[in-house]
Amino acid sequence: MSREKHIVGFRVGRETYGVPITALHEIVRVPEVTAVPDAPHYLEGVINLRGKIVSVVDLRKRFGHTATELNRRSRILVVEHRRRLVGMIVDSATEVLKIPESDIEAAPAMMQEGGLDCVTGLGKYQGRLIILLDVDRILSVNESGQDGELEKAGSAGAKPGTIKPATVKSEAQPGPDATSFAGVTGARRSVSAGK
Repeated sequence: MSREKHIVGFRVGRETYGVPITALHEIVRVPEVTAVPDAPHYLEGVINLRGKIVSVVDLRKRFGHTATELNRRSRILVVEHRRRLVGMIVDSATEVLKIPESDIEAAPAMMQEGGLDCVTGLGKYQGRLIILLDVDRILSVNESGQDGELEKAGSAGAKPGTIKPATVKSEAQPGPDATSFAGVTGARRSVSAGK
């Protein structure tokens, strides 16, 4: 039997992305976000998450998509980045996927050369492709393509560029093998769809 990776799926625009469930701290609805002056364009601001101040990045802006109004499906994926909690606004958190390691391929070299080093691979799941991302790389890449902390970009007043992820077209819908967030057991951290 093939080993499986548990991936938290989420949507930004028309694409489905995924991060390892171990990278996730929790998923919450989008509360009021306090803007921060001189922040990079993709940094929405900060939120108070049960007494902890958490920076919030809009992944739509980070990926170069047009910003849209937040709606009832919008969520914040709270992850740990360099020992701090950071939130990533996504259009929706879809599901926890169990993808066999044999169905995950490394990111094509062209993606790596084009500044897409945040893409770690492509997972094949029920006739569609899931773009697998490295959270640390999403939150560390700046305009020059070199590593730099999110906080440094904001404090320096820099206007970092955007990461342009690959476009993958697929019409398939999640199937019965997808596990809902509420049904996940054995995860290291709490995952809540915030329904």
